[in-house]
Amino acid sequence: MDEDAIRAAFPEVDAVQDDDLRAGVVDAWATAAAENGVEDLTSVPWLPPTQRELELDEEGLVDHVRDVTACAVALAETLQERRSDTLSLDLDTVVAGALVHDVSKLAEFSGMDETPIYHLLGHPYYGVHVVARTGLPIALAHIVLSHTDRTAVEPATIEAAVIRRADEVASAAIRWRATDDLRTV
Repeated sequence: MDEDAIRAAFPEVDAVQDDDLRAGVVDAWATAAAENGVEDLTSVPWLPPTQRELELDEEGLVDHVRDVTACAVALAETLQERRSDTLSLDLDTVVAGALVHDVSKLAEFSGMDETPIYHLLGHPYYGVHVVARTGLPIALAHIVLSHTDRTAVEPATIEAAVIRRADEVASAAIRWRATDDLRTV
């Protein structure tokens, strides 16, 4: 998968100011796509087990990642504005971290089928591997690892906390389509 296809899927990558960080995000998606035979990011599902349970087969990973990125940026910008005197928050880390938080899913699923990576490693360990291999900062590996309750790692940075909450809300918005009470799913 070439850089243009990744940028078309995730136009938010252009919001990353640091050239190396921006290139690393693109490289992470290109690496994961190449290693897993993914030719079209828009064909990758969001979370097949949940999608089957809720009969939401059409939900895609790209839309979810873009939702998480938009939510994370809005939350980060609000915190920066309201707490500028006491909060140091790196917006590049927020955008880049949100964009790569679910890169693992390219290895966890093949179409709507779970792979051994999903069953044996679980979400998001492959993503940490990709982030490290592509030379992205350890702060992004931490975001990937701590964005979900499927690991015991809690967010240690404000950027990681922002992305975890943005992911929770974006996932709830998907589940909301199938229920009128999020406590039931």
